Amino acid sequence: MIFDVQTVNNLLGIDESYKAPERVLELMLDDQQRVTTFDNFFKVSKDLSFDWFHEYFTDEQAERKTKKQDFTPESVTKLMNLLIKENYGTYFEAAAGTGGMLISNWAIKPAKYYCVEEQSDRAIPFLLFNLAIRNIKGTVIQCDSLTKEIKVTYELKPGEKFSSISSSLNLGSDDLKFSQVLMNPPYSLKWSADKKLLKDPRFADYGVLAPKSKADYAFLLHGLYHLKDGCKMAIVLPHGILFRGAAEGKIRQKLLEKGYIDAVIGLPENLFNATGIPTVVLILSKKPSDRSVMFIDASRNFEKMKNQNKLRDIDIQKIIETYQNHEDVERYAHLAKFDEIEGNDFNLNIPRFVDTFVPEPPIDLGIVVKDLIETDKELHKNTHELAKMIGELTSDDPKMMEDIKSLQEYLSNEYD
Repeated sequence: MIFDVQTVNNLLGIDESYKAPERVLELMLDDQQRVTTFDNFFKVSKDLSFDWFHEYFTDEQAERKTKKQDFTPESVTKLMNLLIKENYGTYFEAAAGTGGMLISNWAIKPAKYYCVEEQSDRAIPFLLFNLAIRNIKGTVIQCDSLTKEIKVTYELKPGEKFSSISSSLNLGSDDLKFSQVLMNPPYSLKWSADKKLLKDPRFADYGVLAPKSKADYAFLLHGLYHLKDGCKMAIVLPHGILFRGAAEGKIRQKLLEKGYIDAVIGLPENLFNATGIPTVVLILSKKPSDRSVMFIDASRNFEKMKNQNKLRDIDIQKIIETYQNHEDVERYAHLAKFDEIEGNDFNLNIPRFVDTFVPEPPIDLGIVVKDLIETDKELHKNTHELAKMIGELTSDDPKMMEDIKSLQEYLSNEYD
């Protein structure tokens, strides 16, 4: 890790990590200090292809208990960006954290404009840093994405080397549409689920809201609303969204009937720092389709690391190629037509569509008989040897000798 805790603290001029968010925001909002800070960081590294603060923020700043923050592994961000890379143009992300997903997008092929939302006071300064140092044009909105309660909006404009940053109190994403939407929202986060939101255009078509205890589908619909027609969205969520019923089941059915769910990709367990649960990437599309869904079970293809698992480049490539081909692959992928999905009561649990069972090879009876004969011979030999050893036993007790002789005779006659 190049930017360890001590290195980052030294570069920021602080002695304790808890001071970092306030200090970074102060530096970002001052034109001269922002440039000086970036120049100092460049003395350590000029490689902008990854989030320098990923481990620092995860270890020192993440609000996992209250906001369920868990930052997306680099391999997963790469996969998600490659799945929808053809929709180059404008980019939207809610619950953006420090910007790891965005950075992966920028490294593959920069969008013309980025709009990201994040609620955490701790994450916002690092998010601004990551956009500005890459000279990105975009908007950072500090808000509750689901209720649309905005705290502040920051506008970033490209400069000679770095973006400038200015703040506004009112500007939000509202009805803006984007050609790329990528999201890794906090899993099963509690939210208000205020009935007034049923009139919100993001949720109105579905007739119900995501349950208060699980905002997963609220985040999904929020992202889908901001997706342009003819474009695709990728979101990573827990497996429960595939099969949970009640309100979530109704939303899922509506999405399938509209043809919005394009692919379901099961990932390996233990990819994330804070949770070992397996996750799933959903590809949603606003392109006309026959409402079929591509199911890919990639849960068994990964590299086992010391503390967590990792998708290798070969694993990512296999997923990408399978998704693009949209064809069945034995024990790995299946293209399910709408009738098949409807017949499964709109339950998208992957094992219902991808059978990964590997049958046992047929038993060769000839080999089994041969093994039984050899086992019998070995038992016969060992029994006679045991009888011989027992015959060598002696005792002054006549009763004991009688018992020994009886056992010897029994064993000697067992295979005669």
